Amino acid sequence: MKASKLAYKPVGLALGALSGMFAGVLFKQAWKIIGHDGDAPDATDEERGWGEVVTAAALQGAIFAGTKAIVDRAGAAATRSLTGTWPG
Repeated sequence: MKASKLAYKPVGLALGALSGMFAGVLFKQAWKIIGHDGDAPDATDEERGWGEVVTAAALQGAIFAGTKAIVDRAGAAATRSLTGTWPG
């Protein structure tokens, strides 16, 4: 394993944790805008229908994946500008 890749591991882990927290905030805000109440349904929520549960899960997955991609890409680009090498 390259030294640059090894050195980037802790940075990548920290960025992943931050992107997860940020994505959670984004999802809650998005659900408030499109949902009928403040809390997104759980898969086992008996009071909610299939459509609402699946919509919430799909939206959450899209927000988490998109946010992670943005943060990972920005971290890799910042690493290249600082070190001159791409961490991947």
